[in-house]
Amino acid sequence: MDILLTGSVAYDYLMTFPGHFKEQILPERLASISLSFLVDGMTKQRGGIAPNIAYTMALLGEKPRVMATVGEDFSDYRVWLESKGVDTSLMQVIPGEFTASFFATTDRVSAQIASFYPGAMAHSATQSIKELDKKPDMVIVSPSAPEAMKKFPAECRELGVPYLYDPSQQVLRLEGSELARDMEGAHFLFCNDYEFGLISKKTGWSLDQILEHVKVLVITRGKDGADLYMGGDSVHIPTVPEDEIVDPTGVGDAFRGGFLAGYSRGFDWKLCGEIGSLAAVYCLEQKGTQSHHYTIREFIERFRRHFDDGGKLDLLLK
Repeated sequence: MDILLTGSVAYDYLMTFPGHFKEQILPERLASISLSFLVDGMTKQRGGIAPNIAYTMALLGEKPRVMATVGEDFSDYRVWLESKGVDTSLMQVIPGEFTASFFATTDRVSAQIASFYPGAMAHSATQSIKELDKKPDMVIVSPSAPEAMKKFPAECRELGVPYLYDPSQQVLRLEGSELARDMEGAHFLFCNDYEFGLISKKTGWSLDQILEHVKVLVITRGKDGADLYMGGDSVHIPTVPEDEIVDPTGVGDAFRGGFLAGYSRGFDWKLCGEIGSLAAVYCLEQKGTQSHHYTIREFIERFRRHFDDGGKLDLLLK
């Protein structure tokens, strides 16, 4: 299956704070909050939602394409992605711009404070699915410039291309009418439980009402796993026990990558979710969003210690 991923491409600057954010916040002074955290570690990582998802898909044998706008500092990142099996031919360099940058600080209990500089991502709406030589089998619409997030679903609907709608962090920026418009006709809606609450509040739609507009709803719930809803049916996906918790950044992207790798092979929803669950834990156990790695055989062996695939995952080896 030819899956085209759109969304942010960024460098991640990840920092660790040895204390607890909650101990530094004075609720009565929130209107004039001014905080500075002395961190005890920082790494620069390759990130961005679209390549994060694509990286996990590639680990599982897929050949995803990423369409995005990037900065003049992207050349090393491109070489890295290509070496892992990601098609970067639609990643366009914007002259005079930096690649988008994500700055995140994580405390001792994995609470996170982050900021994002869009850089070249601000130009992502200059690209078009309608201008592609090859129409994809599915498009992933993940957070990027708001204009692009409106444009790509509209183009998919016009072209009759199924799309996965993943507004994620941009739920805060999008109006309820915009969310409702782009959920309409979406094959999938992906969000975490907090984002689902915001989507429901902004649109005024209940769970059942949302399922009248999207075919499949996937809600990730952190340590509580994930829930998949398809019409009147639902499936709960438990988490896989981690060897250690290192960094939560990118875990949701890895889940999506695992899910989509299963979906592209025609696996049932439950198995897709279970693949996503294990892919997420591999990410959780490393610092950064593209630091985890495994062979497909190693992935299958660990998977079968927790789930029963009925031998279907052997297809990943072919």
